[in-house]
Amino acid sequence: MQQKWSAVDNYMISSLIPQDAVLQKVLENNKRAGLPEHDVAANQGQLLALFVQMTQAKRVLEIGTLGAYSTIWMARALPPGGKIITLEADPVHADIARHNIHLAGLQDRIELIEGPGLQSLEAFGDIPPFDLIFIDADKPNNPRYLEWALRYSRPGTVIIGDNVVRDGEVINGQSDDDRVQGVRRFIEMIGDNPRLTATALQTVGIKGWDGFTLAIVNR
Repeated sequence: MQQKWSAVDNYMISSLIPQDAVLQKVLENNKRAGLPEHDVAANQGQLLALFVQMTQAKRVLEIGTLGAYSTIWMARALPPGGKIITLEADPVHADIARHNIHLAGLQDRIELIEGPGLQSLEAFGDIPPFDLIFIDADKPNNPRYLEWALRYSRPGTVIIGDNVVRDGEVINGQSDDDRVQGVRRFIEMIGDNPRLTATALQTVGIKGWDGFTLAIVNR
């Protein structure tokens, strides 16, 4: 099935999303540097960009930069004066991401903060809330990332959590994988929180069988 899923994704991407030399170069840079191949697919990147546009987000927080591929998709969709803060724990990933951000000419829209995500979030202090938050980092810490996301939200803030299906393992409450357990607790916290209205969708495609949560902070 994976071959067919990928073929459908490639058809959708070639039909709907113009080729982009900069984004292709970003992926090449990430691969050459040996980064994990965890970048979102192009159609998923476009989806993130559409979320930014649909919510008219001016302030975006991304937890987990990797090589800044998804960061660039979202930053391009920001209105004039918009800004995305992206957090990356791995210094090698952060270095590649800075190079890619410079390549895309988006230094004025993207602030990359290097260091453990939870420490960076704690150091924010009293800052304005974000309009959209994309959580795509180490899954065991997803519950704590959600707590910080809620702290830096306002009514109407959209919170997206990526990679939550884990090839179907999310339904395995006995899993000894701390990533699965982190995602399960994350989903349960969203469902139990009266401040949030949420859903989750499974996806199949180039990235295999996975999915994402989508929540909005209630007014």
